[in-house]
Amino acid sequence: MRVRDQVAIVTGAASGIGRGIALAFAREGARVAIADLNLDGAEAVAGEIRDAGGRAIGVAMDVTDDAAVDAGVERVASELGGVHVLVSNAGVQMIGAVHELPFETWQKMLAIHLDGAFLTTRACLQRMYAQNAGGSIIYMGSVHSKVASQLKAPYVTAKHGLLGLCRVVAKEGAAHGVRANVVCPGFVRTPLVDKQIPEQAEELGISEAEVVKNVMLKDTVDGEFTTVEDVAEATLFLAAHPSNAFTGQSLIVSHGWCME
Repeated sequence: MRVRDQVAIVTGAASGIGRGIALAFAREGARVAIADLNLDGAEAVAGEIRDAGGRAIGVAMDVTDDAAVDAGVERVASELGGVHVLVSNAGVQMIGAVHELPFETWQKMLAIHLDGAFLTTRACLQRMYAQNAGGSIIYMGSVHSKVASQLKAPYVTAKHGLLGLCRVVAKEGAAHGVRANVVCPGFVRTPLVDKQIPEQAEELGISEAEVVKNVMLKDTVDGEFTTVEDVAEATLFLAAHPSNAFTGQSLIVSHGWCME
């Protein structure tokens, strides 16, 4: 088991990619905290893990609230025995052209993606440094950490920003054995993406099928969506890597949509 006896916090884990990562970590031996605004959903995922013989708790967490983040991380450390891995996955998507985008939409997107990443990182680093046992921080970026798309200015800006935060954390954390990396998925067929399809169809004046084929998947090598399992496997790889040889990096998981 690749992360046996590690304590992992996965934010935004009540559904979608976060849920898939949490389940994968539990199968690989981790004790998992399901952190989400939706406490009922978080408890349900934690229950799935416990029913399968694992150990997990649901934690109510607004990643934009520093007090809530600090309290949540403290609870995880107390109940599960420390903090060894943070998967900063919480995110939302709202689309709109820059010239029409409400400022409050911009602020909300950056708060969840960037403020949330900072606050959870800070709280977990404090715990990891005090434990003196190393650790791994993994940010959920996107191919939009590398490229831009129409109608996604705050999302693209935030996902680019995670690369910078990761690189600073990698440099600062190295002396404490803490690694930081970014997973950059392509389009994953989650409720978040399903919501975007009709929105983009309306905004661009094309059919939903054309959004999938000619917007979302047009640059992949095989016309396929990235899967939750693909992303979970990449995240596990980063969490389980044994040294600082792999830190400050971004791992693209996109069926060839973006290559570097």
